[in-house]
Amino acid sequence: MDGDMVRHLYECMVLDAIDMLERTETPFRISFDPSDAEERVRQWLGQAYSYMPQTGHDLGARMEQAFTRVFLEGVSDALLIGSDIPSLTTSIIAAAFRSFSVCDAVIGPANDGGYYLIGFKKGTFKPGIFRGMAWSTKTVFLETLGRLEKASLAVHRLPELRDIDTREDVEAYLSHARHAEPGASRTVFFLRKHHQALFTRHRTIRSHNR
Repeated sequence: MDGDMVRHLYECMVLDAIDMLERTETPFRISFDPSDAEERVRQWLGQAYSYMPQTGHDLGARMEQAFTRVFLEGVSDALLIGSDIPSLTTSIIAAAFRSFSVCDAVIGPANDGGYYLIGFKKGTFKPGIFRGMAWSTKTVFLETLGRLEKASLAVHRLPELRDIDTREDVEAYLSHARHAEPGASRTVFFLRKHHQALFTRHRTIRSHNR
């Protein structure tokens, strides 16, 4: 698979995610990796946003430290989302925040066995949830959900969304794209134009979703 094409697809999804978050009118930060890439990211996305480096030895540690940092700064509740789920909408983000009125945590399962969103209130955050997890496996969501419930947290489960990893994922996403929010336009345009070429050499797109 052509590396430039895959990178362009990812860039489309990131830009669409930012557009979607701006429509929520909720403050957000862009968390980047590696930790020394801030200047490059700012040159790409601009100076108007708030940026935060990812720090930690694995994905779990980076997620734990992101929540820890924002809660120490006084944020009352926070969501962490992936940047490669083009079907994520403002209504789902709003539902996630609303759930904190009755629940301690919120999670959104992805069709590949991971999850695209997780969130906590400041007083219910459990750092150990992310430790010792077998990341990038089909059991991540169920294992995380089990840990949340074992910690006696009331959990709100969001609708399952499809990650874009395979030709089937692309076709399914495009078939429903006519109902997507305006922010999905870059990704939809790119996939409609290039989705055949994306799978010419390989059967899957390797994403970095949890």
